[in-house]
Amino acid sequence: MKKENRTRILLRYSAVIILMFAFSGWVAYKALDNSVLSAEKWNKKAMDELSKVVVVKPERGNILSNNGQILATNLCYYNIRIDFRCERFLEGRYLLAVDSIADSLALHFPIRDAKGWKKRLMEPMAKEKSKRPRSFKLLGNLSYEQYQLLKTFPFFNIKNPNKNGLIKEAIMRRVNPYGAMARRSIGGVGIDSITGEIHGISGLERALDTMLYGKPGVAKKVPLTKNIVNWTDIPPTPGYNIKTTIDIKMQDIVENELNNILMDCDADWGVAVLMEVKTGNIKAISNLEKSPNGNEYIEGMNRAVLGYEPGSVVKTLSMMIALDDGIVKDVNQMITTGHSFAYAGGRPITDSHSTASMPVKEVIERSSNIGMAKIITSKYGENPGAFYTRLKNLGFLDPMNTGIAGERPPRIDSVPNNRGGRIALSRMCYGYTTEIPPIYTLSIYNAIANNGIYVRPRLVEQLQSETIDSILPISYMGNGTACTPKTAELMRMMLTNVVWGDHGTGKMLRNDKVRIAGKTGTCYMIENGAYNTGKKRLAFCGFFPAENPLYSCVVLTCRPRQNRFGAASTSGTVLKNIAMKMYSRGMLENSSDYHDDAPESITPPTMYASSDNKINRLRNDYGIDRVKHYVNHHKNSEGHVPSVIGYSLRDAINKLETIGIDVSFSGSGYVVAQSLAPGTNIGRGSKVHLTLKQ
Repeated sequence: MKKENRTRILLRYSAVIILMFAFSGWVAYKALDNSVLSAEKWNKKAMDELSKVVVVKPERGNILSNNGQILATNLCYYNIRIDFRCERFLEGRYLLAVDSIADSLALHFPIRDAKGWKKRLMEPMAKEKSKRPRSFKLLGNLSYEQYQLLKTFPFFNIKNPNKNGLIKEAIMRRVNPYGAMARRSIGGVGIDSITGEIHGISGLERALDTMLYGKPGVAKKVPLTKNIVNWTDIPPTPGYNIKTTIDIKMQDIVENELNNILMDCDADWGVAVLMEVKTGNIKAISNLEKSPNGNEYIEGMNRAVLGYEPGSVVKTLSMMIALDDGIVKDVNQMITTGHSFAYAGGRPITDSHSTASMPVKEVIERSSNIGMAKIITSKYGENPGAFYTRLKNLGFLDPMNTGIAGERPPRIDSVPNNRGGRIALSRMCYGYTTEIPPIYTLSIYNAIANNGIYVRPRLVEQLQSETIDSILPISYMGNGTACTPKTAELMRMMLTNVVWGDHGTGKMLRNDKVRIAGKTGTCYMIENGAYNTGKKRLAFCGFFPAENPLYSCVVLTCRPRQNRFGAASTSGTVLKNIAMKMYSRGMLENSSDYHDDAPESITPPTMYASSDNKINRLRNDYGIDRVKHYVNHHKNSEGHVPSVIGYSLRDAINKLETIGIDVSFSGSGYVVAQSLAPGTNIGRGSKVHLTLKQ
């Protein structure tokens, strides 16, 4: 028996030893094969791997406002995934904590309720362990702070990711801290489907993409003890930080005032550009169009650089040329206009407010089509093509290169020297048969405000990097001069009279704070090859203050449907409100500060207060005779709508919502009107709309 057991044991040992020798022999053979017999093959494979070059993408540069505030930058976000098949995943602990995880997710990431989150978390657990996902997406686009918060949740607070399966996937996103503000001008980025690189697709992001993108680097594969890693051979060069001319405060004013008028007149879209006269710096640019649901206005197509028939705002350009070319030698000279002018046998030209005659200086003030056509055709009628040459020599047809993507030069045809050309010239000089981007129209008004100096509008003023800080110089259109200083002075007088003259088309823009100069323009829209008189584009272009121009501005409003239907009441009012708001904030080389020791000649401000303690504090600071305030004459009674006229928005919302009234509002400043009259009974679901003004 013992002998038989011994025999069995020896046989087993022998089998084990044979297997060990066989395995050792296989290992020795493979080592010999890898290091000697097949060395050439493996060396080639290793060299192929080590010779691979990896392109290291550069960091895209930031876009900044004129004072360094960030308008577009790169931020790291995270996609969060769970590996349900990681080596030491604590399945039992996960199942015990799933309710708590669902509650925490519902509280901080309420895209689902707790029940929905639990269902989502349990989906992978219904599968066999071998078939569970290794990259189950839990959340996307989390900020670093949100990711850190997630790591405090039950189960996810386990520090070892091999036990909870938590995986973070870093992604870089281009973000705009100021949201929709100047969004179209700043532009956006997209991923190239072939290279995977991120490049600009619109706005400044596209126009300046080569500078923002930077230069890619190169990394090579390097073998280390445990792994082969990427070793940067040539580091990437980050893109330039581009400092724009945008002023955030002015941009906010322009967008709000444009939005208010568009809402009031229910227009299709509007565009406004505000520019600094001396430098050509575009301080604000807004392109708003009606959203698909029709309830609000959103940043739309960048129409400031697209061509449209300008209407009467182009008469300023024609008159400037007439003065500079000596066609008009005396602005007081009388010109016969009458009720129509059938030049060269074409369709008669008419004026909306015709008169038998007028001095030349009133042609702009009265916006006379007939007067403008007679002046220009008196010289260029025999050679209409020369007018195109004059505009070209002026520099008006040159590319602006403002830095705004999609920019187009004006379309003004070089007409032939025949009857058709003469008829076209007679229309062209007062704003028809041409397509001129608003930014080009603005450049001429800016030159007039700038004493004839024709600066080039621009949106970029500085390039910054680790080694370079380059300020871009002011540049000029054409030869740098649009007209002589004398012509500019006469044009400023004419444009001022548009608002302040007896016959001005912009008289409604008068105010006692900022003297505005400019020109109205109305143009019918073309549909099916003909003008539709029911649809208008309304323009106003000008500058302020008229006596010492600091800023020029152009506004275009398309197809108003209610309340406002004139160029002055729509586009002109936007410009006026911008000027008034800037004056109130001390942006026009004035001071909006009021001090207790101010001279008696200065009118004390009106202080609006919604509570007695506020008005008492103001009176203590400035004196009871120096401060006025709104007095609410409506006594509030329970169950009735109170009056909030004169309240600040915060106080008005607080007062109305505490008694169950839903509030919407438009404008900024203090409440000047409310849709529900004071004393109205409060019904279930009552809503009130507040109108605010400064």
